[in-house]
Amino acid sequence: MQIEVTRDVFSLAEVFTISRGSRTEARVLTVRLTAGGVTGRGECVPYARYGETLESVRDQIAGLPSDLTRQGLHELLPAGAARNAVDCALWDIEAKQAGRRVWELAGLAASGPEITAYTLSLDTPDKMRAQAAKHAFRPLLKIKLGTADDMPRLEAVRAGAPRSRIIVDANEGWSAEIYADLAPHLVRLGVALVEQPLPAAADAALIGMARPVPVCADESCHDRASLAHLEGKYDVVNIKLDKTGGLTEALALRAAARAQGYRVMVGCMVGSSLAMAPATLVAQGAFVTDLDGPLLLAEDRPEPLLFDDKGVHPPTAALWG
Repeated sequence: MQIEVTRDVFSLAEVFTISRGSRTEARVLTVRLTAGGVTGRGECVPYARYGETLESVRDQIAGLPSDLTRQGLHELLPAGAARNAVDCALWDIEAKQAGRRVWELAGLAASGPEITAYTLSLDTPDKMRAQAAKHAFRPLLKIKLGTADDMPRLEAVRAGAPRSRIIVDANEGWSAEIYADLAPHLVRLGVALVEQPLPAAADAALIGMARPVPVCADESCHDRASLAHLEGKYDVVNIKLDKTGGLTEALALRAAARAQGYRVMVGCMVGSSLAMAPATLVAQGAFVTDLDGPLLLAEDRPEPLLFDDKGVHPPTAALWG
């Protein structure tokens, strides 16, 4: 099997800001696996939060053997961006070789569209209200927060989009005190979910705290091994393929999380339709789907995912799987 890794850059439609910083483009790695004249593809977004760079992830992939299998991959690479791109490419090539879709190979029901969140990046209250008003037609908005002065931003978004369902992502930016002060207002403003309010290293403070709005583990949950550390802190887990290390572990995490009573959110990094395509399988029946990466781009892959009033649709075979 030939393994090719390329770096691709997609310009964003607008500057995207979270509590950790801003970006104007999405830098991704694309993996192409070729065997017997068939090529499978996968995409990942290395994330500095987890000590990943484009170079370090590319080196991980370049060191893999040519007789690679999806089962053996999990013994060669840890959960993370490198394993994600390769795992998804392996699923893609297996489907093409078998002449079937990935959902069939995985023993899943046929996928359908899922309503996805649309993310409003962190900005001034006035600008966030304008963003919200521009996207008020969308049924689900996600707000990037994570500062000590978020209350005016939250009020502004609700005023701009009075009918949309809202979820909040603090990206580890709040303290326990800030979260406790904001919690009643999250209820008052109809927030449906708050994502990672506290730093992962300090989330023990959530034990015993009231959770009037469901609290979702993002940075605190990577794969099935994370579940042992979430009890009493969270109600929902956010499954991202760049954290789980691919579709294989994402499906296993979904099953394990549900078996332990957690609801499931399926999220993404800022990437192209190729990165979102495998995640649409995991998102089937999710409590929250957040696969809006392609909507934030100024350009996308050929044969991109379809987004319409029914949500994000599963990929065509020409894109992936």
